[in-house]
Amino acid sequence: MFDVQRIRQDFPILSRKVNNKPLIYFDNAATSQTPKQVIDAIVDYYSNYNANIHRGVHSLSQEATDKYEEARLKIKDHFNAKHSHEIILTSGTTHGINLVAHGFGSILNSNDEVLVSALEHHSNIVPWQMLCEATGAKLKVIPMNNEGELVMTEFDKLISNKTKLVFVNHVSNALGTINPISYIIAESHKVGAAVLIDGAQACPHIKPDVQNLNVDFYVASAHKMCGPTGVGMLYGKEEWLRKLPPYQGGGEMIAEVTFEKTTYADLPHKFEAGTPNICGGIAFGAALDYMNTIGFDAIANYEHQLLKYATKKLKEIEGLKIYGISAQKTAVVSFNLEGIHPYDIGTILDKMGIAVRTGHHCAQPIMDFFKIPGTVRASFSFYNTIEEIDCLIDGVMKAKDMLS
Repeated sequence: MFDVQRIRQDFPILSRKVNNKPLIYFDNAATSQTPKQVIDAIVDYYSNYNANIHRGVHSLSQEATDKYEEARLKIKDHFNAKHSHEIILTSGTTHGINLVAHGFGSILNSNDEVLVSALEHHSNIVPWQMLCEATGAKLKVIPMNNEGELVMTEFDKLISNKTKLVFVNHVSNALGTINPISYIIAESHKVGAAVLIDGAQACPHIKPDVQNLNVDFYVASAHKMCGPTGVGMLYGKEEWLRKLPPYQGGGEMIAEVTFEKTTYADLPHKFEAGTPNICGGIAFGAALDYMNTIGFDAIANYEHQLLKYATKKLKEIEGLKIYGISAQKTAVVSFNLEGIHPYDIGTILDKMGIAVRTGHHCAQPIMDFFKIPGTVRASFSFYNTIEEIDCLIDGVMKAKDMLS
């Protein structure tokens, strides 16, 4: 039995009040909350072995280095990478995407094509636009339908021998749609294209196996997975990481420096210039330990029940429309009330202690497709409850009564 009340005890913030109401946190797609096990790892680092890593001969440096590299191994095992040096520790998903985009700037030319999907976050659109502007390559878009799913027959038409790169999110942050990435990866490889999957929204709910997927690049952020902000990971196949040039220059990413010539360090340090977020990396490992202790199958099953319940209850509200109704979804419900701006709904919910996200969710093309300014997005995690969803329904009804 999934003991959500016991799990909730691990999250100190869930016991606080907002506007004199018990906090109900439904903004997990933006940032998840942090359990005390991860907080303890952060405190332990700064209390007991805070030091810069790699090359230091003193004990604190060696201890910090060991802990940091242990975290890299945890990430490698979690995502089932073949080698730990295929895991590049970054500041987050956006950093990882830009690292890859920068690298392909020396590879693409004006005859090449790049595919992105209509369901992307801005961080998986803008870097590729910049790449295409710099190289002359053509950016093409896999369209979406009214259910919030990619139109795969159009993908089949778009993919060609000119396609060199394909970028798709594993899960839509705005709608919760789970994309058919296995098919996309396989078909892209048939024409020799590399594939990057934005896993920021998938990883809190799904445990990706990068070897089984046979994906070329996969990116994620710790702060979506019970970890701290400012740290994430890029997985890249070794052969691709060796082909790409460094993203930044500086300390750590070098083998030898003279004023005449610099040679670069081996993987993964080639892409990790400067002092990293040491504590963040260690805490990322602690967050993975915590989530794996609960179990991703258990998390997925419980969150699916939350999603089903919330969807059913929201559909009963007259004038409410849900956006993104794919059969394959994570625990996200994006909706609007007829004639009411989503910001106004979010403001009333906040007065009741309920945290939701309102706006375009950094996915303006999706909102343009539906011809709306934005949505109210309630995104659930394994520490949320049915009772909290009942409070959300009451809050939406109150907003409707006040604003209609």
